[in-house]
Amino acid sequence: MFRSLDFIYVPTDDVDAAARSYAEQLEAEMVWKVRGLSTVVACLRVSGEGPSILLSGHLEGPMPILIYRVDDHDATVAALRQAGVAVRELEIPHGPCAAFTAPGGQRLAIYQLTRPGADAHFAGRFDE
Repeated sequence: MFRSLDFIYVPTDDVDAAARSYAEQLEAEMVWKVRGLSTVVACLRVSGEGPSILLSGHLEGPMPILIYRVDDHDATVAALRQAGVAVRELEIPHGPCAAFTAPGGQRLAIYQLTRPGADAHFAGRFDE
């Protein structure tokens, strides 16, 4: 059902400080940092492969959200609902998304990449 783990959405009270720590201590590359709608989100890469880390000031709770890409958002949401999973549909810059909680309490989401230009749109943008 899931294609790839593309993003780990990590809640933090101080995006700027967390991003600095990732860069200084883990040698992460900061790809972009955007301020808007009274929050800040920063995208970092800690390795050449694997998911991007999205540090977010607007996520509630301490648990990160693992965001997996799927080929067909609507079909995946329908399959999850048929399996009894309560999903909450939303949008991310890359396309339609649906968030849910796994049976063990982990926060997961799926999205379909319908706007592949989103990465290029934000790359190199650093709002202060």
